[in-house]
Amino acid sequence: MSTRKIDKLAGFIWQVADLLRGDYKQSEYGGVILPFTVLRRLECVLEPTRDDVSATVERFKGKDLDLDPFLRKASGHRFYNTSKLTLKTILDDAEHAARKLNNYVAAFSPSAREVLEKYKFAEQVARLHEANLLYEVGGKFSDLDLRPEEVSNHDMGDVFEELIRRFSEQSNETAGEHFTPREIVRLMAKLLITPDKDLLQVPGTVRRILDPACGTGGILSAAEDLIMEHNPQATVKLYGQELNGESWAICRSDLMIKDQDPSNIALGNSFSDDAHHGQTFDYILANPPFGVEWKKVQKDVESEHKDLGESGRFGAGLPRINDASLLFLQHMISKMKPVRDGKGGSRIAVVFNGSPLFTGAAGSGESNIRRWIIENDWLEAVVALPDQLFYNTGISTYFWIVTNRKDKAHEGKVLLLDARDFWVKMRKSKGDKRKEVSIDQIGELTKLYGEAVYAASDEQHEHHGRVKLFENEDFGYQRITVERPLKLRFELTDETLAALEVSKPVQNMPGSARFIEALRPLLGSEWATKAAMTDALQAAVVEAGLTWPKGTPFAKTLRDTVGVRDPEGEVQLKKGAPEPDPQLRDFENVPLEEDVEDYLKREVLPHVPDAWIDHEKTKIGYEIPFTRHFYTYQPPRPLEEIDAELKALEAQIQDLLGKVAS
Repeated sequence: MSTRKIDKLAGFIWQVADLLRGDYKQSEYGGVILPFTVLRRLECVLEPTRDDVSATVERFKGKDLDLDPFLRKASGHRFYNTSKLTLKTILDDAEHAARKLNNYVAAFSPSAREVLEKYKFAEQVARLHEANLLYEVGGKFSDLDLRPEEVSNHDMGDVFEELIRRFSEQSNETAGEHFTPREIVRLMAKLLITPDKDLLQVPGTVRRILDPACGTGGILSAAEDLIMEHNPQATVKLYGQELNGESWAICRSDLMIKDQDPSNIALGNSFSDDAHHGQTFDYILANPPFGVEWKKVQKDVESEHKDLGESGRFGAGLPRINDASLLFLQHMISKMKPVRDGKGGSRIAVVFNGSPLFTGAAGSGESNIRRWIIENDWLEAVVALPDQLFYNTGISTYFWIVTNRKDKAHEGKVLLLDARDFWVKMRKSKGDKRKEVSIDQIGELTKLYGEAVYAASDEQHEHHGRVKLFENEDFGYQRITVERPLKLRFELTDETLAALEVSKPVQNMPGSARFIEALRPLLGSEWATKAAMTDALQAAVVEAGLTWPKGTPFAKTLRDTVGVRDPEGEVQLKKGAPEPDPQLRDFENVPLEEDVEDYLKREVLPHVPDAWIDHEKTKIGYEIPFTRHFYTYQPPRPLEEIDAELKALEAQIQDLLGKVAS
């Protein structure tokens, strides 16, 4: 079926919206149209074996058996319906149509019935009945010919996806939560799968695809379509998990319509209830929600991180609670097939905002996750996309392509591809979506990517301004702690004496008031060294007939309260070495391949000769400063040019004012 015919059929189905207008909001149309489309398609698919299913029910009537496998065999599909009703016969009895329609749905096999229940189909039936719309809406679908011989599984899937797209457009406030723009899905699938096109053409090819945040299933469908383009005889098995019940129902419906196994699409949270635990996949794709916190599953995630460590999914680290992006990526990596004898392995594509590229300093959860991915040589590429591509956000986004079977030429390297200029303006904005990537641009980017991942260096590529290749180590750095000595001079003033008086060591000593009074005659005194200060104060206390306190807590308190920071002051020692001054402490990021002592000599010591590095505090960090690598300096315009422009504008304003005055 051609694209034109698919759009025509989808448009015909969507005409039901004309009946709903007034009784339903636009954003509610899909809640009626989608489940009725599913129901009618299932009815048409099951029609040829309806009698066989009825005969099977009669044959085993009264026997204590699990009839499910027998009924599935009789229907010839993964689902069945044991009722003798049809949409047409139900509507012939208008008075009891609502009750019969609910009974009809209840007679479906559990997997099909569960999907319709997630659509809240019974509530829709009751609402349509109360609005006197059930007969008209049901009649539209009962007359619809969706038999497989007229509309293939693939074409039916395309029709259903077009209906989903229209539903998403009608509810822009939530579209981005469950629908990724079609051209973005297509581009992501192409960048992920096209490098494998030779492998995909092998006879008997079987590919398993997972989307752990599958929404309505658009990404899974695009990946399947692309594989079938390369090899129509390939076997593609789709798997997914989705948290939102309605999106899950739509995704399952799509798979049922395409004769895929809907039980492979699980309902639940991928973090706390991994429905595909222990399974691996050839391709793993996702567009997880941007910047969504994981507080609801914090206990489960932290428990797995602590108890299972590297044998679990989250051993590399935990990101901040307000962004689960890198948790999704760790979850996806746990689903990669191992590489054995040069075979196996997986490829991953995921859509992120800019935060996972650089958020988190060295030693943080985010940095440690990036380090784990890059040092394992799994990061193949990061592709920067244009902004304003998605329905519910205008922010810039990025594809991360991750694999444990890089091409030999690309091992130890990461590709950065700047595709931010690859867009065309939409004729009409849809929510925050004002741009789209054209078909030609998708083809150009796919070609560009394919050439770049096999290039030895970016200089070999004609588009090296958009393509940059880096060694893995280029993204690593050492976060060093630069210390400087604590330098003090000492003076006894009203302020320092008051601070000493309220300190804990003095408050806890017997006769603290007499101790302070013994020091008061020294107010206004200054000393260059700690030893001189201590001797003077001790002499005053002893002269007053008191005992000089001993112990480290008092000695430290005395120094810290009477001491005043002074660049020319005495260097304070701790265990014979200069004591660092926390207020002068600084941090520097040094490239991973550079010697930190050489960096210190070149960049720090010329300015502060007494500085040193505390090597015990050095941390390794990783970040991907994408924008910095593609920044091009634009010199400011000459002052003469700006001045001439201002004078021209001034003359124009004067001319306009003159016309107003006259």
